[in-house]
Amino acid sequence: MTAAAPVEPAAQDSAVLRDLMLAYARNRPVRKVAVVGNAPLPPDEARADEIDTADLVIRVNSFVMDRPGEPRCQGGRVDVVVWNRITRATEFLFDRYRERLYLMVEPMRMHGIAEMWPASWPQDLGLVAVPNGSAAIPLSEELDIPWREERLAPTTGMTAAYLAIVLFPECDIVLTGFSFLDDPTQTRWHHQWGDSCPVGPEHRIDNESRLMRSWIESGRARFLR
Repeated sequence: MTAAAPVEPAAQDSAVLRDLMLAYARNRPVRKVAVVGNAPLPPDEARADEIDTADLVIRVNSFVMDRPGEPRCQGGRVDVVVWNRITRATEFLFDRYRERLYLMVEPMRMHGIAEMWPASWPQDLGLVAVPNGSAAIPLSEELDIPWREERLAPTTGMTAAYLAIVLFPECDIVLTGFSFLDDPTQTRWHHQWGDSCPVGPEHRIDNESRLMRSWIESGRARFLR
């Protein structure tokens, strides 16, 4: 009897991440996955419907959602949150946190930079750290950036989109709220909730723009403006 080939750790981690995300999906089987970045978006009923009718909705960092009675823009659902330790918390980030899956990305740990646990987080917040070997490293390679030599890392939003693309290849992937797609030379992030901050020197958003555009042009994903 031939022994089964060993499962690579990265593949094993990816299978676990997929199963966890499926467990939090609103509907199964999952046929449509929406990944919502936190860039400013104008009101749009059709976009909000696309997001709210997805079987799995992923949001990132300082996200906001539509409020009752206000113009609909980006939907009112979230199943999975992909975020990092320096995220500026909005009123939505930890609202009903026991009902969501929180996936924490720590790409700078690849470069030996430790990150602290913010005191503002709920003490009983359950979270899963996304292994860099399953996301940050292969994504950095696909971005074709010198991540080892220059201590670079992908953005959290791009990581969330990458997880959707890689973990759910059979699904309709809907992307929105990613400003670098149209403005890959920007030096500041402007967020839907009203603040702004510099684009970190560890990011290469022009490369991220090219990769995301290739997904859209090849039909692997749809982008909603």
